[in-house]
Amino acid sequence: MGSLLSRVWDALQGFYGTDARILLLGLDAAGKTTLLYRLKLGETVTTIPTIGFNVETVQPVNGVTFTMWDVGGQERIRRLWHHYQNQTHGLLFVVDSADPQRFAEARVELEAMLEAGHMTGVPVVLLANKQDMPGTKCAAEVVEELGLRKLRGRDWHAQGCCALSGEGLPEALTKLAEMVKQYRKALGR
Repeated sequence: MGSLLSRVWDALQGFYGTDARILLLGLDAAGKTTLLYRLKLGETVTTIPTIGFNVETVQPVNGVTFTMWDVGGQERIRRLWHHYQNQTHGLLFVVDSADPQRFAEARVELEAMLEAGHMTGVPVVLLANKQDMPGTKCAAEVVEELGLRKLRGRDWHAQGCCALSGEGLPEALTKLAEMVKQYRKALGR
């Protein structure tokens, strides 16, 4: 009976739209929570460092609903990221593109996340945030620093953005929605 209900639910989701679980990760101070509330409320809100996580449902694209898990990026909290991987359909990895001294640290964390069993094939959107700041690296430079071109077996996309203004977010989330739909189709869901 449960299998039948699951198949009916999946069919209805295909007809009405996509509902997906998205992890929003990155080092501390990358702008994850600012980005989340820009998407949720359409405005900039003052945030404090996330100790734990925030969960919000957003509809970035018509017919698409993302339940976004914004998990804190402080070093001691990163050790808990693996607890959020199960049933993830997409990963938004946010990098402070104005802080190149931390690119190597971000690369280590991203690689560790993508090597986890539950994350096999999960599509990734890299957000090179804070493009409004002086001295930022463009998305292509961040891609090189984080080694995304070496990724195999998964779709990925990189996008420059500014969480404060929302610039670049519609394009990034439209691309993520496309990749999530393909990923779920490949899984048979």
